[in-house]
Amino acid sequence: MNPFAWSFRAQFLAASAVCFALVGFAIFSQLQWGLDPCPLCIFQRFAFIALGIVLLAGGLAAPRRPAWRRVWAVLAVAAAAVGAAIAGRHTWLQLNPPEIPACGPPFEFLRDTLSTTSLIRRVMTGTGDCGNVDWTFLGLSMPAWSLLWFVLLAAWVLYAALRRSSRRN
Repeated sequence: MNPFAWSFRAQFLAASAVCFALVGFAIFSQLQWGLDPCPLCIFQRFAFIALGIVLLAGGLAAPRRPAWRRVWAVLAVAAAAVGAAIAGRHTWLQLNPPEIPACGPPFEFLRDTLSTTSLIRRVMTGTGDCGNVDWTFLGLSMPAWSLLWFVLLAAWVLYAALRRSSRRN
């Protein structure tokens, strides 16, 4: 069956399943392969979870009106854009690691000791461990794959929401 011919509901639910599978893979790689996530990795997981929840809700709602489908698409693309920005920053840090890598304190310590805005600022500036490439597949690191997935999922959402189709659900 051609996934491009699926209904809006099926396309959103499939994309939601992809998001949750990617988070599952990240947790698997942490627990089974010992790949400890850096703060940017954790924020990418949050972005995939947020995107997955939006896609799940949009798929379950399955609006018939094109305007409501566009609303769900905007919400999903916004979540994907945030995730892509985080993954892009992480990929940039891996391609341009700091000259003096200084691993900061663990994320849990930062979360307990810093205010929310300070924590976000600290995490987004990256630490030495965010520049390390611990895993690759087909020449791309995990953050690069995340960036690719965020872009692909955003494109998929836009296709699902903006296409003209005789199928209504």
